[in-house]
Amino acid sequence: MANDALQGGFDFRDRPSGPVSPDAPLAARMRPRTLDEVAGQEAALGPGSLLRELVRRGRLPSIILWGPPGCGKTTTARLLAASVGAAFVQLSAVTSGIPDLRRVIDEAARNRRGGRRTVLFVDELHRFNRAQQDVILPHVEEGTFTFIGATTENPSFEVVAPLLSRVRVVRLQPLSEDAIRRLVEQALQDAERGLGTLGLCIDEDAAAYLARAANGDARAALTVLEVAAEFVAACGRDRIEPGDIAAALQDRRPPYDRAGDAHYDTISAFIKSVRGSDPDAALYWLARMVEAGEDPVFIARRLVILAAEDIGLADPEALVLATACQQAVHLVGMPEGAIPLAACAVYLSLAPKSNSVYAALGRALASARESAGEPVPLHLRNAATGLMAAFGYGQGYRYAHDEPGHVAANQDYLPEALRGAEYYRAGTLGAEASLAARWREALEAARRRAGRPIPEHEEDGSSGREN
Repeated sequence: MANDALQGGFDFRDRPSGPVSPDAPLAARMRPRTLDEVAGQEAALGPGSLLRELVRRGRLPSIILWGPPGCGKTTTARLLAASVGAAFVQLSAVTSGIPDLRRVIDEAARNRRGGRRTVLFVDELHRFNRAQQDVILPHVEEGTFTFIGATTENPSFEVVAPLLSRVRVVRLQPLSEDAIRRLVEQALQDAERGLGTLGLCIDEDAAAYLARAANGDARAALTVLEVAAEFVAACGRDRIEPGDIAAALQDRRPPYDRAGDAHYDTISAFIKSVRGSDPDAALYWLARMVEAGEDPVFIARRLVILAAEDIGLADPEALVLATACQQAVHLVGMPEGAIPLAACAVYLSLAPKSNSVYAALGRALASARESAGEPVPLHLRNAATGLMAAFGYGQGYRYAHDEPGHVAANQDYLPEALRGAEYYRAGTLGAEASLAARWREALEAARRRAGRPIPEHEEDGSSGREN
């Protein structure tokens, strides 16, 4: 197979970094040429790191590079292969399939017989289905090739467990703003690969603006810089201003995949902010989702769940308001739907919190699973036929509305084996405190009339710990 040639949908290269065309995008021209040039990944790749030490000794384990776009996954894979003198094969999981994997396996086996190792790099690994990942598995185990996968998604969810157990996961971080700014300055000064021949500089505010807007993505930063630099040079100026960066950015939205980690991480931060009674943080994370184009009904649905789970009876109106918000968003759509979402998020943030009902349901579910065979007490069964009445169905049942205070405390409602079980432990905040106090008062009065003992936790005015 010829080196540096495309064969059957994959790229087989002896050298990870061949010459880059001067017409290539700036981000491609400025790719790091050594591991020392990789910016912002000192923890994973810097001197003293485990991976760097292994490579220094000529060893390269199979790994998965997990990180956001533009953090250097592909470049890192190429440089690691070069560091151990391995042949480098690159596949894209988007365009490749099992036949391509089979061809790579055959070539890697030939290389191995000839005494040379092969690195198989699969970009967008999360796009491979289980069957495709399973093809890789035995050859990683046998050492036919060293496997490097790259993914923006959490490997715990996107990589099959057998493959995940045979590789190391290396976490690459989004680049810091300082790292982005260093890359920008380097690109402006590099006359061989960068924009140095244009003789441009960048305003301090413009550099800071670009570093923030890049969101840790080096490729995005260099792409915007290239567009801005070409515009400035064409205008006969020598300084890149904030307005030039803004024009090059246009309407670039922050990275957000509605099926990926950003989706789950952001909604998690939003819900935790509301639960933690921080309306400012709740509004911020809501705005992030709205700007990214998140499904507003999904946001409203999560608010409905939170109102029931985290506020509950401390403010019974919370669930009513959250449900109304969901209906309003469905009715008016976006962008106006963001207004009821914001109002609901702030209200729920300010509301008193209680998870007593949620916790009680959990205890009741656990008890129900353990006691599913317990019969319903006869006095609680409905005697729908004469035969059922003859067998005692409904006998002795006391109708609550016929009792003083409409509380029939002198009968049992749980199966005999569960009598005395306590699932609900009332909270002490908001409306729930008043509801619980009224309930205790009515229950105690009914039990005194019936001559039944009052449990200790009710005599002292509490029904257990607050949740």
